[in-house]
Amino acid sequence: MEINKNTTLEKILEKFGAEEILAKHGIPCIGCPMAKFEMTELKIGEVCKTYGINVKKLLKDLNKN
Repeated sequence: MEINKNTTLEKILEKFGAEEILAKHGIPCIGCPMAKFEMTELKIGEVCKTYGINVKKLLKDLNKN
């Protein structure tokens, strides 16, 4: 599965090792209680924009495997 800026957190977390990569890049949603209710809707591009995270670098790391 190719991950892009419109991929939801729910889909990304299905990939082995994705949680560690998201944490490495500072994605706070992993531990956020409210995010658990929104995982099916939250797109990684929107999350990166909200928190000032470089989406290109994150996508590159997520798609390495």
